[in-house]
Amino acid sequence: MTDDPILFALSLDGPRPGAVLQGEPEIAQVLESDELGWIHMQADNPASAEWIEAHMGYLPAAVTEALLADVTRPRTTFHGGGAMVHLRGVNTNPGAEPEDMVSLRLWIEPARIVTLSRRPLASIGELRAAIESGDGPQTAGAFLAYLVDRLNEKIDGRIDTLDEEGEAIEAAVLADTIDGKALQRRITDTRQELVDLRRYLRPQREALIALGGSRATFATEDERLQLAEDADRLTRAVEVLDGLAERLLVSRDEIANSASDRLNRNLYILSVISAIFLPLGFLTGLMGINLAGMPGASWEPAFWVFAAGLGVIFVVQVLILWRLRFV
Repeated sequence: MTDDPILFALSLDGPRPGAVLQGEPEIAQVLESDELGWIHMQADNPASAEWIEAHMGYLPAAVTEALLADVTRPRTTFHGGGAMVHLRGVNTNPGAEPEDMVSLRLWIEPARIVTLSRRPLASIGELRAAIESGDGPQTAGAFLAYLVDRLNEKIDGRIDTLDEEGEAIEAAVLADTIDGKALQRRITDTRQELVDLRRYLRPQREALIALGGSRATFATEDERLQLAEDADRLTRAVEVLDGLAERLLVSRDEIANSASDRLNRNLYILSVISAIFLPLGFLTGLMGINLAGMPGASWEPAFWVFAAGLGVIFVVQVLILWRLRFV
């Protein structure tokens, strides 16, 4: 981690749209002026708090505290003509779990935008590249609509992947081609990811709904409409996650029922075998005792007669079980 808490700073409008702001004096000057500037900072760098306190003392104390909070959840809070917004984005960093969503803190008003994050966020990188190329937004409302759209795009991509995994699990359950324990592990892993995503996306939906309302005075009517559409898009994503969670529960129950059916079938077969061989075992045990007076002990064909008798008993038992529909 570098000592400089500022990851980058850009001018969005004015004489040099998309220009990179260099040095503390220029960055602080643009943020205080009517020219719209954007500064992105490292949230877990202790120097970030010092820089904000030294150069942005005009921010409300509650906003500064929210920007630097250790733990955040998606929400929107309006202060004067600006808004304090906390959002979450899918973690696309190498080796990271997508459901370990990256926190993004924003203070946005007509003349300044301040964002902080602890880890790199792909949507921020895409927005930065668009602004530097001259094709990016040049107003606060357009900035927020562009950013939310990119966040939703990554979220939709991850949800599509999870939905495909859910369909694959359902197909495997119906085909009964994969070991039940392996399927149970896949279901558990997918459900854990769903829990993490739903934990953040539900409040994020409410945050976007608030941004699409009339209190977002830094946005035009069209921009608020776009934010409202993004909120509806996220609502559909949450509904897909809810539906997938229910489908996984059904798949899990189906696996449990299938295992129970196999167990019952095996127990049934063992019960039938036991019912058939119990009397035969009793007779062979009885006739195998070495005590005086055993009938047929001195009769040479006694063994074959006894064996034939056991065979007859076996056939009779099978017929009885068949008539009783046990076989």
